[in-house]
Amino acid sequence: MSDVLLEAKKITMQFGGLKAVDSVEFQIKKGQLAGLIGPNGAGKTTVFNMLTGVYQPTHGEVMLEGKSLKGLRPYQISHRGIARTFQNIRLFKGLTVLENVLIATHQHVNYGLMDTLLQTRKFIETEKALEEKAMALLEIFSLQSKAHEPASSLPYGQQRKLEIVRALATDPKIILLDEPAAGMNHSETHGLMETIAKIREQFNLTVLLIEHDMKLVMGICENIVVLDHGVKIEEGSPKHIQNSKRVIEAYLGVEETL
Repeated sequence: MSDVLLEAKKITMQFGGLKAVDSVEFQIKKGQLAGLIGPNGAGKTTVFNMLTGVYQPTHGEVMLEGKSLKGLRPYQISHRGIARTFQNIRLFKGLTVLENVLIATHQHVNYGLMDTLLQTRKFIETEKALEEKAMALLEIFSLQSKAHEPASSLPYGQQRKLEIVRALATDPKIILLDEPAAGMNHSETHGLMETIAKIREQFNLTVLLIEHDMKLVMGICENIVVLDHGVKIEEGSPKHIQNSKRVIEAYLGVEETL
């Protein structure tokens, strides 16, 4: 049985005459903590959008556990086991911290409309279990004391953490984190690094992250895919990526000789 969980097979995204991503392919193994990096405009978020159904690839396809996700909507892909966070925070800011997490847990409920209307025992017990699960997830990120506060009242760094909690609440097989350390200070970033490693072990998760903080990427990722101008230019271990001439040129440019 294959240990590949998620696979991008020559995925391409074309907007009119512009190819934002061109024939990118890679595999993410079960339990792996992988990174997707590249300079600004390299196509990283576009790849995430194709993996999660926000964009349908112009060519190529995305496979989850050997099955194609072609034509599936984002909510259907979430049901299959792919969760994500966004580069720009997308919380329900008018709801409480706890309500944001509970919304994510409800995609797996097994009660019906009549159970809800009649407040049956099944409904009550399920809702209680979901709230306990949500609170347990919030506790991992030290957010349990904020459970009944509006999500909009949280500091920026905690809003970032809440997005991760909400993604975890869907019971994913793989979680895609789009710049999870954005806006965090050094101490917060270090704490996030430890938390990502912890949840990966605790929940038997596979993780793929986009991140500009190279210290975070090199510190926790086992395999790294590098994009430049929509094309994969390198893939390998952190040590291999750090010593790659192509990666150094992509980030720093090529010195011109006169």
